[in-house]
Amino acid sequence: MAEKFRNLKEVWRRFKDFQHVSLATIEDDHPRVRPVTLIHLNKRFWVTTDTTSAKVKQIQENPRMELSFIFKEKGRNCCIRVAGIAKIIKDKETKARIAKHCDFFSEHWKSVDDPDYTLLEILPAEIQCVTPEKTIRMKI
Repeated sequence: MAEKFRNLKEVWRRFKDFQHVSLATIEDDHPRVRPVTLIHLNKRFWVTTDTTSAKVKQIQENPRMELSFIFKEKGRNCCIRVAGIAKIIKDKETKARIAKHCDFFSEHWKSVDDPDYTLLEILPAEIQCVTPEKTIRMKI
């Protein structure tokens, strides 16, 4: 258990508050990948999106997803992949807390009550982190 905690801590430190990632959802058994801004707050992951976006419909039909991003370490490209599920959050307090955290929120939505604002929580089940030193694979 101690090793898993150390590995998780090592992976978590590589997440910024906001970063662009590629998010894959499933539509009719086919992966659909698009760039999104991943919000990392209190060791939890969130994505804000438009309610009418294809990814919301895809998540409603099948919540399984995977995201990945590339980062530099010691001058080399590294990556993290996170597989799990995406959950649509309806709780107004949570939606407001995330909206307040995002300086870009008002560029897309009028308020947290805007019917076009959907908040997704990304719930990791597996993580893979590849760096020059090692590869960490774990189930959460």
